Amino acid sequence: MISIGTPLLWSLFAAFVVVALIVDFFAMSRQGSHAVSIKEATIWSLIWVAVSFFFVAWLWWFLGGTGQDPVTREMADAKALEFITGYLVEKALAVDNIFVFLMLFTYFAVPAEFQKRVLMIGILGALVLRAIMILIGAWLITQFHWVMYVFGAFLLFTGIKMWWAAGQEPDLDNNPALKWINRHMKISPTFDGEKFFTVHNGVKMATPLFVVIMLIGIVDIVFAVDSIPAIFAITTDPFIVLTSNVFAILGLRAMYFLLASMHERFHLLSYGLAIILVFIGTKMMLIDLYKIPITWSLGFTVLTLAITMILSLKIPARKGASSTAFPFSAKERGSSKDSH
Repeated sequence: MISIGTPLLWSLFAAFVVVALIVDFFAMSRQGSHAVSIKEATIWSLIWVAVSFFFVAWLWWFLGGTGQDPVTREMADAKALEFITGYLVEKALAVDNIFVFLMLFTYFAVPAEFQKRVLMIGILGALVLRAIMILIGAWLITQFHWVMYVFGAFLLFTGIKMWWAAGQEPDLDNNPALKWINRHMKISPTFDGEKFFTVHNGVKMATPLFVVIMLIGIVDIVFAVDSIPAIFAITTDPFIVLTSNVFAILGLRAMYFLLASMHERFHLLSYGLAIILVFIGTKMMLIDLYKIPITWSLGFTVLTLAITMILSLKIPARKGASSTAFPFSAKERGSSKDSH
């Protein structure tokens, strides 16, 4: 499998990710537990988007995008387009992650000041999972070309399933993972600050915050299974696959707080994501018959997202069923003050 990833590029990228995570953790520890404002979320979201596009601009320059050799320029242009398309697709799919995170936080009545730490742990888990699954996916595609057809069929199925499920109220009470956790763990009815375990009535129990972390880990796995085939439909270059995924994930925490207050305004977004997945799945299925140009994929993704968001603002959302409740009410769970 041909890749632009040289030891130097991989080293620089790894160093950047480590520095970015350290900065994020440092900023979070300095601020302590607090509810993230829309202004703060907007600033950080813009910073991460700007950093992502600065990276692809630097990569384009590094690969010879400004050079005299037309072959080198063409390769640099192609890799930059692959990154941008992959980044937008992964960013769009990450929005679906955000809505699931929001559902979990609402279901468990997680106080706003505790959500930041949970999201950071979830992002770390997502980064590790994506790296592992990308390596596995790249190896499979190198060894078995027919895996591309399997990925394509899976994306078609996922897109159709997502369209069918769009707009339906999820039923967490019947979620198998949550049922298993409730059967095998003692869960405290109250939060205890940002602790994952506490003592309640003399018994050591997991806090609802720990349960949320476990469920977010499961969500990370599910969404990684969806998104990895999607990015391989755009490019099979492991370096572009991993970098576009990582940059899309790094800004996930800020984007959550930005979109959490307006998720109902983009109620049709799931339909747009379903259409994009079906398109990408079809592209993979046709890979040996006709290779859809990367510019078409980029244009289709941007146009679909734009139309979906505009229609969401113009068409009012249907009144859904009331949200389900965790076995303990929000009042019973209370805040960290109530647990002492």
